[in-house]
Amino acid sequence: MALDSPLGADSPLSADDTSAIDQLSDIRQSIDNIDAALVHLLAERFKFTQSVGHLKAAAGMPASDPERERVQIQRLRQLAEQSRLDPAFAEKFLNFIVGEVIHHHERIAADAASGPGA
Repeated sequence: MALDSPLGADSPLSADDTSAIDQLSDIRQSIDNIDAALVHLLAERFKFTQSVGHLKAAAGMPASDPERERVQIQRLRQLAEQSRLDPAFAEKFLNFIVGEVIHHHERIAADAASGPGA
């Protein structure tokens, strides 16, 4: 039975090609599993940051904490280096997440300020 080649529908795949495709499929399944875990971890992280946002709003604290952010970026860069991940990428990733968290905190604070009793 000939499988369609990624290079052309008419080219049969050799045994080496099918082995490579099987390996590629297995690797991609592992990547998909990791992606799913990342999404679940991010969801859990945002549940906790929502709690932080509510606490900050109730206490009248600012949405952003630049010192905490600086320490977290430094910590994440060190972890990235230890894990052989580009520290600049790790920093960009954390900055993106922190930006979203701050946006959520600002929205929570605005909602609290305009809510009942405000």
